[in-house]
Amino acid sequence: MGSYDVVVFDNDGVLVDSEPISNRVLAGYLSELGHPTTYEDSIRDYMGAALHRVHDLVLERSGRRLPDDFDETFHERVFAAFQRELAAVEGVREVLAKLDADGVPYCVASSGSHERIRVALRKTGLYEHFGEGRIFSAQDVGRGKPAPDLFLLAAEKMGVRPERCAVVEDSPLGVRAAVAAGMDVYAFAAMTPRESLAGATACFSRFEELPALLCRA
Repeated sequence: MGSYDVVVFDNDGVLVDSEPISNRVLAGYLSELGHPTTYEDSIRDYMGAALHRVHDLVLERSGRRLPDDFDETFHERVFAAFQRELAAVEGVREVLAKLDADGVPYCVASSGSHERIRVALRKTGLYEHFGEGRIFSAQDVGRGKPAPDLFLLAAEKMGVRPERCAVVEDSPLGVRAAVAAGMDVYAFAAMTPRESLAGATACFSRFEELPALLCRA
């Protein structure tokens, strides 16, 4: 499929339809802690980012630190909601099956923790497509998106040059990270306006469109 050696998928909002769930939970939890946050605020400020961005922005804006157990409590709430609601993004199984059939390797590079990635992939039945050797988390690098570090690590571990990778992302931070890594990036504009995904090689709104885009590269 196309001229790429590896396709690198973001997880949240790309493989699994988790962004509505996690941003609803995050907005509610921050508001509960005295940092009023709407669902739309959460999407705008935190979608695609590692949790350290939440800590940094709250401290910058309020002068107060989040509780020491914030990450643990947030993950407990998100995982509970995942068990009730999480599903794979429509059309993604078919794209993975085509990549398998065409012999094109792929991996996950997500801002989420290793635990979060695995919980999500297992709940949706996608874990079997990846396995341990092809899952990379912001926990593995010093800087999360929009820094290029995570995507560069994925390329290194997959044994390919960055310019031979295609990234599939859905957030402005992820697009910026892929561009900074020197990779082509295909932006899934499901929840994010296309104008917010400037810099992407191409945008698509349904996964059935992705194989043709990759083939044109």
